[in-house]
Amino acid sequence: MKFAGKTAVVTGGSRDIGRAVCVKLGSEGANVVVNYNSNQADADATVAAVEAAGGKAIAVKADVTKPAEVDALIAASRDTFGDAIHILVNNAGGLVARKTLEEMDEEFFNFVMQLNTTSTFLTCKAAVPFMSEGASIVNLASLAGRDGGGGGAIAYATSKGAVMTMTRGLAKELGPKGIRANAICPGMIATTFHDKFTPDAARENVANSTPLRRQGKAEETADLVAYLASDEASFITGANVDINGGLAFS
Repeated sequence: MKFAGKTAVVTGGSRDIGRAVCVKLGSEGANVVVNYNSNQADADATVAAVEAAGGKAIAVKADVTKPAEVDALIAASRDTFGDAIHILVNNAGGLVARKTLEEMDEEFFNFVMQLNTTSTFLTCKAAVPFMSEGASIVNLASLAGRDGGGGGAIAYATSKGAVMTMTRGLAKELGPKGIRANAICPGMIATTFHDKFTPDAARENVANSTPLRRQGKAEETADLVAYLASDEASFITGANVDINGGLAFS
């Protein structure tokens, strides 16, 4: 129960990696704030899964690209579980669509940046005043932030690269306060993200090109998030940690 008595806010916590993170943190004793934007049924299912694992959780609707809604998310956490926030996991985001440079317009590019990068900035800005020594931020970046992503992923890769750099900046600025900031860079993880955006043949090809010869699991990603959020990683900050089965090395 390494997170007993601690509060964790997880954005995009209603499904896939977000749900796995919520359940993992809750199973280790954390009070979990499950953020969602549109699907309350999925968020409620995540809360039920956390409770089944022995934790406590609430679901809070908020569009984390909007400052007022982010502030309301943090307020809901404090109203329910107390003033302190010990763990912030910035998981909300997405590819939205695969578009080449020729197909993209400025509106689409800006939307993807808001969804993945601005949201991370806003949640950190809102949560950090209630974080103190020993607290931890874990951002979800991507292998795409390192290698540019697959076809039609320029905007997504750019936004995740920005998250990686933001993480380094947060580590430097917040380190003197005893707050750590790290990011993880998942490769091919079996989630609805790839169900929607990656053809089966491409997924099979990537899995076969990976030394471990498979896709990753959301639960394996959640294990890494939990480690980085824990005191076991107390001297790790500013890191962008790969989890890709050996597909690429940083």
